[in-house]
Amino acid sequence: MPEPFNAASYLVDRQISAGHADRTAVAGPRGTLTYGELGDRIRRVAAGLRANGLRPEERVMLFASDGPELLVAILAAMRAGAVPVPVSTMYRGHELAELLRDSRARLLLVTPEFAEAADEAVRNTPDLAGVVVVDDAAVDPPGHVARIAWASLFDHGEDAEPYPTHGDSPALWLYTSGTTGTPKAAMHRHANIRHVVETYGEQVLGTTPDDRCFSVAKLFFAYGLGNAAFFPLAAGATAVLDPARPSPAGVAARLAADRPTLFFAGPTFFAALLHSPDVPRDAFASVRFAVSAGEALPAELYARFLERFGVEIVDGIGSTEALHIFLSNRPGEVRPGTTGTAVPGYELRLRDAEGRDVPDGEPGNLFLRGPSLATGYWARTDTTRAVFQGEWLATGDIYSRDADGYYRCLGRGNDMIKAGGIWVSPAEVEARLLTHPSVAQVAVVAATDTDGLEKPVACVVAAPGHTVEPDELVAYCREGLAAFKRPRHVIAFDVLPTTATGKLQRYVLRQEVAVRLKQHAPRTTHDAEED
Repeated sequence: MPEPFNAASYLVDRQISAGHADRTAVAGPRGTLTYGELGDRIRRVAAGLRANGLRPEERVMLFASDGPELLVAILAAMRAGAVPVPVSTMYRGHELAELLRDSRARLLLVTPEFAEAADEAVRNTPDLAGVVVVDDAAVDPPGHVARIAWASLFDHGEDAEPYPTHGDSPALWLYTSGTTGTPKAAMHRHANIRHVVETYGEQVLGTTPDDRCFSVAKLFFAYGLGNAAFFPLAAGATAVLDPARPSPAGVAARLAADRPTLFFAGPTFFAALLHSPDVPRDAFASVRFAVSAGEALPAELYARFLERFGVEIVDGIGSTEALHIFLSNRPGEVRPGTTGTAVPGYELRLRDAEGRDVPDGEPGNLFLRGPSLATGYWARTDTTRAVFQGEWLATGDIYSRDADGYYRCLGRGNDMIKAGGIWVSPAEVEARLLTHPSVAQVAVVAATDTDGLEKPVACVVAAPGHTVEPDELVAYCREGLAAFKRPRHVIAFDVLPTTATGKLQRYVLRQEVAVRLKQHAPRTTHDAEED
């Protein structure tokens, strides 16, 4: 039989056994916990989940803000042998319901800020057995779904020993739209968590017990989960958790209050910090370096941030399928405009359309091999076979590599858009806009903003008798989709460019959008808090 290994025990029990029970594990506005207190809560909630009927390998969906409750729930589910599924709190009720049905989750945990969407979602979820409500969140589930108070989970004693999982046991699902337009769950093993700690966490970040880690990306992102849970806890450091939606002013306040030493964000938010008058020049005085991922960091943005705040940004790329960053610059050795070199433990290849390796300087499709790759997508056989090709993962990104082994991002190999570090499916946004009476045709493409970052733009042909009203259409997208999927601009077209056979020419449209944005500079609907 395989050696027992439970990721929750690896992250927290190890620190307690090493005599670090009194060290601060969690800080932030929702409260401070030592490692001893965190371990106690994890053991009690694990016992409470089991007492409420949760069995090993069943799913617990977590629709919650960052704070001790969410962190404890993730680790307690893994300790009990179940599978936590943290999902984006930007989803609307009908989107959350789709994920509940797809995952066949048995329990859903909700914090009060997201009760309205959760209340809508639980109406048509036949596999859901219970809703765990934090702070009496206003969710009134139907009769077949139990309403479980978070506090009541602590009434069932302690789960003295973790469930006997091993490295290949299922530990965590994370939903992504990275390679196709529909959300799908990447399934990760318990061993994957140790792997990202031992590769990126130890050999790139060099996390120490004295570090305090603060991530703008939330725990429901693979990126945020590593930044603010796996890496600090594995090192005996402190995770700074903030439940608020990120804004420059809010982040500046958190920097002042909690004095983090490692700061994690994406290029869109680094740009927002630079543009905000609410962030003083000494805001990052405690930070030894910052980390960027999610989308390529423009060299100019790096230079401006370094000049203003005196802090180096270490840019990298990861994916939900790989759990965290596999290609990165190194602290003190950043080459602006590149994504760095392979993280130790990972192997990269650039291939052409026929699968042949390309020489240095030539563009190629990025393939990845490494220890933390997901086992596949839940109930998505065809997509799994297309993306997970033997030991290799087809990332869908186009890169080039120079003679020194540094990689430079050239974009995507398909029409997916990465806005604010989150994948956006053009087809999904187009489908929403086509239900508006003023829209006859629409195509959503990527355009680069003044900071060199990619944003979705909707190109709309008006229906007969109607005109294109950009603000109205953006608001319409916000009403029916998660806010991050909204177009940042809406541009009216008389006709969309097509081939002789009627196929949309997206590359021509992207060129036309770039020209129009440069010439007319339409008002952006960009909102840093939503990105």
